[in-house]
Amino acid sequence: MSAAERLTDTLYGLGWSTVKKLPEPAAVRLGRTVADLAWKRRGKGVLRLEGNYARVVPDATPERLAELSRAGMRSYLRYWMESFRLPAWSPERVRTGFAPKDVHHLTDGLASGRGVILALPHLANWDLAGAWVTTELNTPFTTVAERLKPETLYDRFVAYREGLGMEVLPHSGGSAFGALARRLRAGGLVCLVADRDLSASGVEVAFFGESARMPAGPALLAQQTGALLLPVTLWYDDSPVMQGRVHPPVDVPESGTRAEKTSVMTQALADAFASGIADHPEDWHMLQRLWLADLEPRPAGDGERA
Repeated sequence: MSAAERLTDTLYGLGWSTVKKLPEPAAVRLGRTVADLAWKRRGKGVLRLEGNYARVVPDATPERLAELSRAGMRSYLRYWMESFRLPAWSPERVRTGFAPKDVHHLTDGLASGRGVILALPHLANWDLAGAWVTTELNTPFTTVAERLKPETLYDRFVAYREGLGMEVLPHSGGSAFGALARRLRAGGLVCLVADRDLSASGVEVAFFGESARMPAGPALLAQQTGALLLPVTLWYDDSPVMQGRVHPPVDVPESGTRAEKTSVMTQALADAFASGIADHPEDWHMLQRLWLADLEPRPAGDGERA
């Protein structure tokens, strides 16, 4: 493990061990202070966030984009402060910390026994939404996590999410899709953050007027298992309570090849995500490249995987 990796692991460890013990007002102030310091430094992540917001709000002035990126960093650090503290929250605090709309799409789908896939973008706090599902609905679910460096940091994230009632599978290794399909065929719930493709097999979509690539997994799982596919969007308002909406199901088209059906369904997810992001751009924590025009070219011979 390199010195940088040891430092990263130590900082996250301190977050989970120390921040969760702070009084909530102190944690809120700390998050805002760290966010403002990061924003003022104008580092690579802040500049990328601002560039992404420029596509979401194309008529924004430079001053407006700066305001958005500052609000975006505050929202991002709110996510982290909440996540560090979630393991210490009481069940009642989790239940009252999230107020989703149209949850009947989810509960009706689970009651049908056909399995449900929730697909979310990087909006607000998806971990809190997951904790609410396991606590308020008493429904465990399976999700997938990107492998992180160092491995000890990945282990921390897995332990953290498993402590919230989630089953966590590694994104790499090739076995996640089959395990997710088995959970869905058994009538289970799968939750996937699905606005950024981490593989070479993503689906090209139109997103805020430009081409981006999003994961094929949610649409393929719905086709293969018959599970209900539900987009979800989240946002913060001025209260301590996070808001959210479960959108109507994305149906499997009646005709077309598997690839064509996957394209149509993934575009429908992208459109639902875009509606939530457009309404609350400051809560979209996308500090990485997303649109194809911004991505580095793939090395020669880096073919797509099934």
